[in-house]
Amino acid sequence: MYQVLALLALFTLLYSSVAGKIERTWISGPIIFTVFGLLVGPVGFNILPLDTNGETMRTLAELTLALVLFTDAAGADINVLRKARTLPIRLLMIGLPLTILLGIGIGVLLIDKLSLFEIALLATLLAPTDAALGKAVVTNEAVPNEVRQGLNVESGLNDGICVPILFVFLSLAVGQAAGQFTWLILLYSVLTLTVIRMLPVFISLTGTGMSTEGKLFAGWFGPRGLASIVFAIIVVNAKLPNSGPIAMTAVCTIILSILAHGISANPWAQSFGQRHS
Repeated sequence: MYQVLALLALFTLLYSSVAGKIERTWISGPIIFTVFGLLVGPVGFNILPLDTNGETMRTLAELTLALVLFTDAAGADINVLRKARTLPIRLLMIGLPLTILLGIGIGVLLIDKLSLFEIALLATLLAPTDAALGKAVVTNEAVPNEVRQGLNVESGLNDGICVPILFVFLSLAVGQAAGQFTWLILLYSVLTLTVIRMLPVFISLTGTGMSTEGKLFAGWFGPRGLASIVFAIIVVNAKLPNSGPIAMTAVCTIILSILAHGISANPWAQSFGQRHS
């Protein structure tokens, strides 16, 4: 255990010494940490043992999520939010429910191995966004202040809103059919990050006066991360028969989000800020 902690601490120290330079490139911190985890884990050199149980993983994910939410809240600009509160309100009250409903609808069309309630579970656990994975956007001053603060507040509140919905669908789904991971679930992961997220956000921001690019920008930068991980662990610990495909889809979506949002964050943030400054 001490060797594992020492290895993680050493890597964190090394990363922190060059983090400032890295964050100005198209490579994000989450991409680097994900690659590091793959290299030292069972998939790579098997240096870091992963013999923890589900309860330990859930506790770790919950503590990490709490820390990230606290950090996001500490960085919120109340004065900006008072002037631009329409953005997070629309994203949470209109965009989030539409994201879940659209995720369920597309899931019904694509995934034939899951029951309706299991698809609803999947759509709900993948709906929350994670500002930590889009740090290059919410901290980049080239992006308009109201957009940065709106996305930050949305990511801090949407997981809390999804919790009761998740438990309702979980209680309804217990006891349903078997399933397995397919390329359709991969497609669903891609659509979760694009159409299922971006279309509801675009609709929810209609009439606000925001430019088309601004709506697309807000829709695209809804990265999936810790909240979805916590929800997936809850589903797995509930011993749902089809928890495997659901968890696999969550993992696939989160990895795609780390790569896609991490690579695109700085380039689009800079160009978007220049066009709207």
